[in-house]
Amino acid sequence: MQDNVKLEAIISWLNEKNAENIRVYEVQGKTDYTDLIIVCEGSADIHNKAIANHVIDMAKKSHFPVLGKEGVDNGEWVLIDLTDVIVHIFLPDMREHFQIDDLFEKVKNRKVDEETQ
Repeated sequence: MQDNVKLEAIISWLNEKNAENIRVYEVQGKTDYTDLIIVCEGSADIHNKAIANHVIDMAKKSHFPVLGKEGVDNGEWVLIDLTDVIVHIFLPDMREHFQIDDLFEKVKNRKVDEETQ
């Protein structure tokens, strides 16, 4: 499957559950474990759980391999490994605490703004 098609599908699933502050980082050639990292947030732990479960369910329905998932039970920081795309779903304070966006600030990235959601 073409990366852009997969990326747009995942962004769509995040938008369907009202994920906020979505940012996409292109790390192909800079990491050995993935090509794209998506970072977003939900408003509460239960919201993050709903976002994560929706992404996992839709990925399986779309035949995207789900290699792993962590943090779905507590919802503060959820990681979903979709092979060439890693999705991080944070509570806003956890995202700020870990400053994950700062880790990737030097790679090509784009904020998915509300106009495209």
